[in-house]
Formats: sequence, C-alpha cells, structure tokens
Amino acid sequence: MKKSFVKRLFIFFAVVILFCLIYIPLFNDMKFGLDLKGGFEVLYQVKRSDGKKLTSNDMNSTYDVLKRNVDSLGVSEPEITMEGTDRIRVKLAGITDIEGARKALSNVANISFRDTDDKLLMDSSVINSAKLSYDEEGRPAISLQVADKEKFLQVTTDISSKEPGKNIMVIWYNFENGVNSYDKDKETCGEEESDCLSAASVSQGFSSDVIITGNFEKEEAEQLATSINAGSISTKLTEISSQNVNASYGEGVLVKTFTAGIIGMLLVILFMSILYKFSGFISGINLLLYMLLVMGIFWLIGGVLTLPSIAALVLGIGMAVDSCVVTNERIKEELLSGKSLKTAYDAGNSQSWSTIFDANATTLIVAIVLFIFGESQVKGFATMLIITIFATMFIMVFINRKLLKWFVNSKIFENNKNAFIRYEKKNNTQNKKIKVNSIGLIKKNIPITVIYLVLGIVFLMVNGLNLGIDFRSGSDITLSANKITVSDVEKDLKQMGYKIVSISKQENNEIYVKLNTELKEDGINKVNNYFADKYNAKTEINVVTNIVKQELVKNAIYSVLIAAIAIIIYISIRFKFSYAISSILALIHDVLFVIILFSILKIEVNVIFIAAILTIVGYSINNTIVVFDRIRENMSLLKKKVTKDDLKNVVNNSITETFKRAIYTTITTLIPVICLILLGSKGILPFNIALIFGLIAGCYSSILLAGQIWYMIEKKTIKNK
Repeated sequence: MKKSFVKRLFIFFAVVILFCLIYIPLFNDMKFGLDLKGGFEVLYQVKRSDGKKLTSNDMNSTYDVLKRNVDSLGVSEPEITMEGTDRIRVKLAGITDIEGARKALSNVANISFRDTDDKLLMDSSVINSAKLSYDEEGRPAISLQVADKEKFLQVTTDISSKEPGKNIMVIWYNFENGVNSYDKDKETCGEEESDCLSAASVSQGFSSDVIITGNFEKEEAEQLATSINAGSISTKLTEISSQNVNASYGEGVLVKTFTAGIIGMLLVILFMSILYKFSGFISGINLLLYMLLVMGIFWLIGGVLTLPSIAALVLGIGMAVDSCVVTNERIKEELLSGKSLKTAYDAGNSQSWSTIFDANATTLIVAIVLFIFGESQVKGFATMLIITIFATMFIMVFINRKLLKWFVNSKIFENNKNAFIRYEKKNNTQNKKIKVNSIGLIKKNIPITVIYLVLGIVFLMVNGLNLGIDFRSGSDITLSANKITVSDVEKDLKQMGYKIVSISKQENNEIYVKLNTELKEDGINKVNNYFADKYNAKTEINVVTNIVKQELVKNAIYSVLIAAIAIIIYISIRFKFSYAISSILALIHDVLFVIILFSILKIEVNVIFIAAILTIVGYSINNTIVVFDRIRENMSLLKKKVTKDDLKNVVNNSITETFKRAIYTTITTLIPVICLILLGSKGILPFNIALIFGLIAGCYSSILLAGQIWYMIEKKTIKNK
C-alpha cells in the first residue's frame, strides 16, 4: 500500500516537473508592458481633415500609416490597437528615444509614382482611392480611381512610349532620395517590409480609372490598395494622452514584482500545508500548475504582461485557494461527523460545488464588465482575471479533486485521516467551532459602522479625493536625478510658465509633479530636454486630455452600475431577490469603506483604482455567496413553519460554519498582496492598498452585515408566534 502511495506521489511530481519544463521556455517570448519594460505609449484621436464623417476605411488607412511608421523604428513588439471608432493607441515597449518615436509616428504617409530612374512622375494627388479588384481572367488586381485624369494620361502616355524594361511605373511609399532606388529595391518590390509598393509595366496612356495587374494574391492586392490609400489619407491625428516610462525603472519593477510573486506563492503553499496537511500541500503544488496554465493561455492569446495583469493573477491565486478552502472545510465537517475518508471526501466535494460555482460566476460577471468598459491596462487586468477564473475551475477544482481522489483511493490515509487533512487537535478531541452570534454582534457594531460611513461621506464631500491624472486631466512628471531637490524643480517649472498642482518626493528620491497643463509634443520635449541638460535627469511624463478624462469617468460609472445590476439579476435567479439586495447593500458598504479611507489618507485615485473597486466587488460577493449558500442550505433543512427565531438561528449557525473559511481565504489572498506592497513596485501600490482595505471590509460585511440585512428583510415576511 505504501509502495502504491509513493508511486502515485512520484508520478504526480514527475508530471508537475514535466509541465514546468514544457511551459517555462515559452515565457521567454512573453510580451511585457511599458510599466515592466519601459517605453512610450500614445493615444491618438482620429479625425478627417475635411470635417467629413470618419469611416472605417479612414481608420484602416490611418492604422496602416502608423504601422509602417512604427516598423521604421525597428521596435520588436509594438502594439497598435483601435479603440472605439475614432481612436488608435500605440505602445512601443523598450524604446528610449521618445522624441524620435513621436516624430516617426507623426510622419505623413506619402505615395509617389516614379520611373525606373527614380524620377518623380506624379504624387498621390492624382489618385482618389484604391481598392481590391479583379482582371478579365478573375485574378486579384488593384483598381485606381483617378482624380486628375489629364495629368494621369500625360504620365502614362510618356511611360508607355519607353523601351521594354523602362516602360515601368514604380509606386513608392515615403520615397527618400539616397536611401531608396529602383535598382536597389526592385528585387523586394511588393514585399511587406519594402517601401517599393509596386512596379507595373505601362503599355498605353490612360485617362480614366485603371487596374494594376500582376501576380498578386488576394491578400497582397488588399494590402497594396490599403497602402496606396494610406499615402493619400485625409485624416489627422490629435494626441489626447501619452506616457513614457524609463527603461531602467521598468526593469527594476519587473525584478521586484517577480520576487514578490515567488515569495507570495511559497508562503501560500506553506500556509495551505500547515492548515490542511497533505491535501493542502498537494493543492499548493497544483497552484504552480495553475499559474503556468494561466500564463500559458495569456501568452497564447498574445497578452501583454503589465502590473495590473500581475495584480489580477495574484487575485486569481487567492480565489483559486478559496476553492480549496471551501472544499476542505466541507470535508472536515463530514469527517467530524464520523464518516470514512472516502465518503467524507466525496460528500465534501459535492456540497462545495455550488458555492464555488456561484462565487466564481459572480466574479466573472465583474471581469466581463471590466473587459467591455475598460481601456488599455484595465482591459488587460480583466483579460487575466477571466483566464484565472476558468483556470481555477479546471486546475483547482477538476484536476485537484481528481488527484486528491487518486490519493484517497490508495487507502494510505484510511487509518490516519488527520494526516490527509487536519481536522482534529493533537489530543484527539474534536475541533470546537467558533460560535458567532452575528445578529447580536451587529446590533453592537452597527452604530460604529453607520457613524463611520456618515462622517466619511461628509469628509469625502468636503475634501474630495486625491485624483490622479486619469480623472483630472493634465500632466504628471516624474523626475529622477542624483542632485535635484523639490524646490529646484518647483522653481524651474514656474520659470517655464507651468502651474503646479502638487509636488512631492517619492521613493528612490524621485520627484513627482502634477500640472494642470496638458503638455503637447513641444512642451514634452522642452521639459525633457531642460531637465536632462541641467540635471542629467530622467523624466517620465504622462499626459491626459479632458476628452479622455470624461470618457474614463463615464466608463467608471457604467462599470459599477452594470456590474451591480448583473449581480442582482444573477443572485436573484440562483438564490432569491432578498439575497441579491442584501449582497448589494453589503457591497455598497465595502466600496464606500475603501473610497472613504482613500479620501482620508489622501491616496491617489487613478484608472487602476476602478479595477481595484470592481475587484473588491467581485471578491466581496465571493465571500458573501459562500455565507448565503450555507444559509440557503440550512433553510432547506427546516421542516416546520419558519419563525423569526428560526431565521436568527439559521444566520448565526451559517456564519459559524463558514467563519473559518472566510478568515482563511482572506489570509491567503492577503499574503501575496502584502508581498507586492513590501517587495513590489509603487506602480500598483494604490491598487494593493485598496485590495487590503477591501478584503478586510469584505470579510467584515460577509460575516456580519450581509446575513443581518437578509434577516431584517426576511423576518418581515413571516409572523412570529
């Protein structure tokens, strides 16, 4: 029997090691965001120069221009994404020449028609547009709509009269004398990386729309048409936000965050092993598989790893552990009732399923809302959170249960159940449950809660929040230099004519400045060059315009409202409307608790704070669902007509039965969050602080508030004899 157990343990670790060896090399190709690698990000608003309505073709042509301009910079992993119908975001991780990148991106695309000697024949003004077409034999071609027919006829007639080999009209993209030439580039002409778009023989003059034929594949013809359109686009780009992060800062953040994550993971595994012995240890090791699966999926979909996405991964670890805690606590209850290990294991897994499913489903709702309404880093956070939820259900529920069942069936623990899962004290007496008189406690604590919320709301209305650049618009400047003081920076910026909102010294002697001014390209270059020349300082400048601010505020409000409505609908369907209302009121408490604390402590509120708030909503509802699932179960056991005393007992007993689980889950989630605060980057410090406050508030509300609110609603529907 022992040989069978050792064999199974050996196979388990062999699979884990093999899984690690297969997956870990993939992460060499992982894309890192600006906050982990440094670089430059800019968000453009696209408009037509002639004031006409912007079309999808305009956006595609503009996108193509930006793509070619980015390719000229030689950036290995650029990100160019369309946001909505009139915005394009460009991220250039690892780039150091910010000024050069800005100029390259803003280059106007130019299409020119030349002969084989590189002589200019005509420019893009003769063409209205280009589109995919087909020749007489049905082969892909490009149709050119001619604007200046007289000029086009003259040029094509002249070219057609030349000898074979010279009667060629070459179409160039951003032709540059001394760099491009037909003799040098004709071998690669038509390929994606070449500035030579096409070289077509001209047999006669044309005065109308023409078709360019060649050995084109359909995709090649479409790309060429897009490139020609890009050369004569009628759109203009307005920079509405930008960010640059120093590369050395980014590398430091990556090391710190990675170290914090590893230490946090090891501490969680240790905590689980102490808490649940063998089953906790196996679950902890499965967390490694869970992390590898999450990161592997994120890599496969081309995800870009940023600080917020790492935060989502950390949160996912807490939720993955929660599924194990819920199941193990159920197994312990069954063992304490005298059942065999196999029977207790099966019963515990069966009883915990609905709780785990509902808790993850409600968090998934929040993640989907974040993905729909979030932008940039928030969308990345939501993507990672969605992946972690499905990975939790697969690895930490399905696979983990199958593996532990495998060890249970070995019967090695049949006579030593306490080695499989800690459920008895050393003196072999049963663990006593911590009796929680939730109804009684809340009556004593509710005045304190109400006073805090009322005074906090008043404080919030009077003093407001310490809004970051995302919610106030303007510019943020971070300066890093060996010999520079706050007074130096303040004096210099005032001399340059900028109004300072606030200035302070941060970690690593960095100076952080908030300006009301929305710095344009000239202003950014001016500030960068001034402090580089005078102090040899490295600067990071973020700019957000009022347009972006309004959009973020609107999306934040939509996100919270839609998430709340979706949760109410889901809980009403799965439970009952009274459960839904109780959950939402408890959530309002948790959100207000965190917002008030941020106001009191003057912690900066930025776009990632919204992700933190919605994460708290998801995690708090997770805790509350566990309690409500037990209340629903205990209510179903009542055979007689229910009285107020019955309701009170059900609430108190349900909270008593889930009390340890709430504490354990909060601790396992706090461990990696605290590690990120102590060892990680300041970039997600507000996020992590919000999570800590939110976890504490969520634990308090799920243990005391939610059940009490449900009791107050339900007792009005019955008559007490």
